[in-house]
Amino acid sequence: MDKCTTEQLTNAFLVGLNLRERLRDGDSLADAFCELNGRFDTLEDGYPKWHPAPYPFEEMLKLFFYREITGCSYRELTQYQELASAFGLRRIPDESVLSRTWRKRFDGATREFVRRGAHLLVKEVHDYDSPVAGIRPKHEVVDSEESHPEDSVAEDTEKIEFSDEEIFRTTRLARESCFSSFDSGRAENASYDDTRFFELQTFMGMVGCGTAQGAARFKFRRGAEYGPHGDTHLRAVKKFSRKQLIDGFHEATERLISTVHSEALFRRPVTVAIDITTNPFYGDVEGMPMVSGTKNHPERAFKYATLSIVGQNAPFLLAIEPVRESSPWDDNPPNRIHRVVRRLVRRAKELVPIETVLCDREFDSMGVFQTLSNLSVNYLIPKRVTSTERTALAQMERDGQNIAVESATVHVESGSHAMQFLYVPTTSGESTAIFATNVAVEPENAESFCRRYRSRWWIESKYKSIKHDFLAKTSSRDYRVRLFYFVFAGLLYNIWRLTDFLLRAGVGEELDSVPVLTAGECVELVASALIPPD
Repeated sequence: MDKCTTEQLTNAFLVGLNLRERLRDGDSLADAFCELNGRFDTLEDGYPKWHPAPYPFEEMLKLFFYREITGCSYRELTQYQELASAFGLRRIPDESVLSRTWRKRFDGATREFVRRGAHLLVKEVHDYDSPVAGIRPKHEVVDSEESHPEDSVAEDTEKIEFSDEEIFRTTRLARESCFSSFDSGRAENASYDDTRFFELQTFMGMVGCGTAQGAARFKFRRGAEYGPHGDTHLRAVKKFSRKQLIDGFHEATERLISTVHSEALFRRPVTVAIDITTNPFYGDVEGMPMVSGTKNHPERAFKYATLSIVGQNAPFLLAIEPVRESSPWDDNPPNRIHRVVRRLVRRAKELVPIETVLCDREFDSMGVFQTLSNLSVNYLIPKRVTSTERTALAQMERDGQNIAVESATVHVESGSHAMQFLYVPTTSGESTAIFATNVAVEPENAESFCRRYRSRWWIESKYKSIKHDFLAKTSSRDYRVRLFYFVFAGLLYNIWRLTDFLLRAGVGEELDSVPVLTAGECVELVASALIPPD
């Protein structure tokens, strides 16, 4: 990375403070950029004056400031063309231009300028001002800085650069490790083998379109005879049973992990997180047993439980499990979430050693606690506040305590074990968070122990990438199609993470550093690796 001088750092902070003052005056985030007079004269355009770049350097800087403040992906930016005028642009550039601008046009000092100024604004707004629509959560910028601190902005750290050939070769290796794990059982004399369908599915996820449009665009790129028709693609997808998809994903993930298993990171016990994500469904739910209600009544959605590695910036998605809940429109038995947890952890333990499992409050149940204990893993799960917890909180207030540890025992049909409830201050310090764990923790260590829960926050970014960067669109009512699309999006996400991992490991770069490739860049590069240019 090029040196970011003291003057440049000061100017970056002044840009952030300038925006903050306009937000205080009541401007929206977009309006604040309209009148922004930035201090950009110390930064150099990476393109020479003769370069035919259609987008002015300073205006693109403002756009990337906005992106860093909001956490938008490249694809999301292109969907908000109405914002172009706020940055002095005729239109928001497409994803490939955005990717090249960040990687090629902006040098290390310019990228650091954007990060520093934008992160200052995010923290200032969350710490001292009222929330502003569109600004990313504070923990995203804080955790990012903690995971790869810059001890000195003047320190000259060389950025690793990779050629397109290196990236394409690594991407193809990752892709080939995955696709061979799925077999639809089609006849050997079929017009298209499975790889063609996987390539089409990948293309649809990359460009963010549905089956009919995706198939047509794919044929245009590869030739009328190369790719299947949209209806043919859907028929092939429906040949995969739920078990085939889950087993195929497990086998593909096992191959990915085996590719990098020589790294010490995957030989020592890891921390994993379990969460449930939703894929919205709009329409009649009659006869749709896999559609569930959501917390946002009356919204409906398909639900998937996932287990992923957290920390060390190698967040592979290790396991996927469909969630089938009891709803008024079906005859499903009540969901027993601990069984979902058991299946996820058992599959993941076949791939990596697991030390600790982090879950959100949706998994707060004695059955889940005992299941994890039976699987010989530690757990840390936030508790819902009931009358018992409210009584304990009231006692803490009377005693003037802000930290407390309460011992308890779980007794259920599947066994029993000793556990604890930890009462610790929230990150803001304005209230108390309550966690359940089977680890023996002393009161003086309770707060630091619970800080490890922060590492699961990256999950939101993971789901954001899966849904916005890799998930193809569909309105199908057939659950086989829905599950295939989600599983394949998870597979593409893992290809991105493995590609980045192999690139960094290949040059000996620290594995807890920021990704070499963003999801948006990977979208462009994987698409190029899959589909040769015209």
